[in-house]
Amino acid sequence: MKNRVVITGLGVVAPNGVGLQDFTNSIKNGKSGIAFHQHLKDKGFSCCIGGIPTISDEKIAEYLTPLQLRGFNSTSILYGCMAAIDAWKDAGFLVDENSNLDFDSGIIFGTGTSGIEKFREAIYQIDNQNVRRLGSTSVVQTMASGISAYLVGILGVGNQVTTNSSACTTGTEAILLGFERIQNGKAKRMLVGSSSDSSLYSWGGFDAMKVMTYKHNETPEKGSRPMSESASGFVPGSGAGALVLESLQSAIERKATIYAEILGGNVNAGGQRNGGTLTAPNAEAVQKCIKDALIDANISADKIDAINGHLTATSKDSLEIENWTKALNIKGVDFPFINSLKSQVGHCLAASGAIESVASVLQIKDQFVFPNINCEDVHPEISALISTDKIPTKLIEKNIQIVAKASFGFGDVNACVIFKKYIE
Repeated sequence: MKNRVVITGLGVVAPNGVGLQDFTNSIKNGKSGIAFHQHLKDKGFSCCIGGIPTISDEKIAEYLTPLQLRGFNSTSILYGCMAAIDAWKDAGFLVDENSNLDFDSGIIFGTGTSGIEKFREAIYQIDNQNVRRLGSTSVVQTMASGISAYLVGILGVGNQVTTNSSACTTGTEAILLGFERIQNGKAKRMLVGSSSDSSLYSWGGFDAMKVMTYKHNETPEKGSRPMSESASGFVPGSGAGALVLESLQSAIERKATIYAEILGGNVNAGGQRNGGTLTAPNAEAVQKCIKDALIDANISADKIDAINGHLTATSKDSLEIENWTKALNIKGVDFPFINSLKSQVGHCLAASGAIESVASVLQIKDQFVFPNINCEDVHPEISALISTDKIPTKLIEKNIQIVAKASFGFGDVNACVIFKKYIE
């Protein structure tokens, strides 16, 4: 018998809300976190809007010590530490540097790039022959696993500690990796999630590819338009999401709050074949990923109440909806409710799967479907496949039992996880 796995803690740092309460209120009310950023314009970006969490120095000091902040220059690690520490505390655990090493708990926290600003700083120091001025933390801030390295020291866990990186699929994949470790009895608890920095050096390549919108620099909150006929590209975002996964037995023993249960999921790749490319999905692989997730979760397609899609506000949104209808074999009015958090926060890249999973779990906890903003003009290719009533533009209060969350990333990689309301 494999262990049942539940979610006992949540943490989030998002463009429209820092902390669980602010984030919950924002997604319910359809609050946009997208703003104009002068420094993007100054650097010659076509897209000068983006989603960047608002965090004061006083807030940062609640999470990292003055020693940790000395020479610190990594928003990815900052966001990840904040979300992860919040999730850990939310699950009922103390953050104590003098605590005993906990071999029952581990960390799988993903990212796309770690400390790219610190990398830039280090490159200039080296080019100016100032190697000795790099500082003692330049390595840990710039290595891919820097986020996990910071967290393991703060939390003192002794099970597997690692960082995964799979483009936009990273966060959803991290959840499934942690889920499988607990399911197979190799850990009691896993802190999982992902983060993404707010550096223009991360966003610049996407601007050069012309996949980001340039039409809404004057109207930033209208810029991110998943499933809309007037969508013109994604809006970059940043932040982090974190979840504490735990065996059901451990959660019950601790009398922990249980947000939801993870039934199963699947990760696969399209091999960049059959229409798949570095930037576009192989439709066959996407459909198989969803189908195999349902098989792993041991549920039928008609049991899904809501879908939180990848849906980036690009030309591939219609294809994603088509893939969902084929994978579930459901169309029209029978299709589940579907939403995209990216309408409110933009595309948070490596952090997207984790932040969006937090939002998915909150829908189960509070029994609602958050609205898609900027989607009054549903793309006709989408409305031909599913009823527009299933694409809510206002908050819907509804009995939500099962939510499917999927992410599809650069490199033709896919992940889908199935969340369910916990029932004893």
